[in-house]
Amino acid sequence: MVQKRAGGSLLLLTTIGMTVAFMVWGAFSPLINQIGETYNLSATEKSVLAAVPVLLGSVMRVPLGILTEKYGGRKVYTLLLLFLILPLAAAGFVDSYAALLVCAFFLGMAGTSFAVSMTFVSKWTSKEKQGTALGINALGNAGTAAASLALPMIALAAGLEWVFWSLILPIAAMAVLLWFFTPETPSADTSRTVKGELSVLAYKHTWTLSLFYFVTFGIFVTFSVYLPTMLIDVFDLSAVDAGRRTAGFIILATFIRPLGGFAADKTAPGPILAGVFLAVAAGGSGIAIGGQNMVLMTAASLLLAAASGIGNGAVFKLVPSIFPSATGTVTGIVGAAGGLGGFFPPILLGVVRDMTGAYAIGFVLLAVMSTACFLVNQKAFQDAEKEQNLKEIRA
Repeated sequence: MVQKRAGGSLLLLTTIGMTVAFMVWGAFSPLINQIGETYNLSATEKSVLAAVPVLLGSVMRVPLGILTEKYGGRKVYTLLLLFLILPLAAAGFVDSYAALLVCAFFLGMAGTSFAVSMTFVSKWTSKEKQGTALGINALGNAGTAAASLALPMIALAAGLEWVFWSLILPIAAMAVLLWFFTPETPSADTSRTVKGELSVLAYKHTWTLSLFYFVTFGIFVTFSVYLPTMLIDVFDLSAVDAGRRTAGFIILATFIRPLGGFAADKTAPGPILAGVFLAVAAGGSGIAIGGQNMVLMTAASLLLAAASGIGNGAVFKLVPSIFPSATGTVTGIVGAAGGLGGFFPPILLGVVRDMTGAYAIGFVLLAVMSTACFLVNQKAFQDAEKEQNLKEIRA
């Protein structure tokens, strides 16, 4: 009963902590066009600024996942949030594009909260409920929606510098709450080595799950950071209007994610993922063909939001199921792949836009990539009997 109460309070605080951290991670994307006007940036330069936070937030998920396994979520989560105060404070003082890139890079550490939080929660959750619990925890992704809604209004009312300074207080508050009101990870093991943790790279399912999450979470991140830019460019919307529409995408993708985890708890994730990748292929094709029409763009984007959210939940049901004793490390690796799936596409879309005057080629590539994942899933997880016979890998 004590563990159940601890797990419940931990789930609440880690989810709120991730929400605040993801507001920081997504702070630049709803402001890109305002920053672009200030510094006279090209589409490629704006896409780079939007994508830079994703880079560090992706690759650092692996070491943060390992550190969480080794030292426990309470310590790692608290120190991570305290670190974010430094680039937030600095971002309000910079006056050049280059300096903004540096701040954006270090603010990317906010994205690693995903690996820390998911690992922390998984250690306090029974195996049969992990899909649901991790899906609820991932509601913290809604922080990017909050950023899209709130930060453009703060920028208009008080200036760009206060966008960053206003985030310092909630970050500091969550650091205090996590330190004083969450338990130590019950299985934290300081004897674990980096070499031992990375042995999971020898298993094919590590790479399969990474590929799938590269697509599903990559869609979420790409649309979170670059949809405002596309909407303003194609439909000449205001920053606030584009932010609201982007928030709608993020909210749908985030709040449908627990459904993917819950469904994967109740049935085989393979068929769920098959449907996800077919839907992504359809959504990508829809934007490639009809992305200049607001109705078609909206419908295809919402389809991608729903598919990516369900896919994210299903993928992360499989992580602790297949790797119960290396959840943190595999969470970091798979999470890093997902983050990188959101790093390259915005840059690609910016380059494609500068070269062709449209974004269609980028979404054709998404449809092709999703079709490839569908075929891989057919071999890896689609067969329910084969999936039930997967041996747990205890690295």
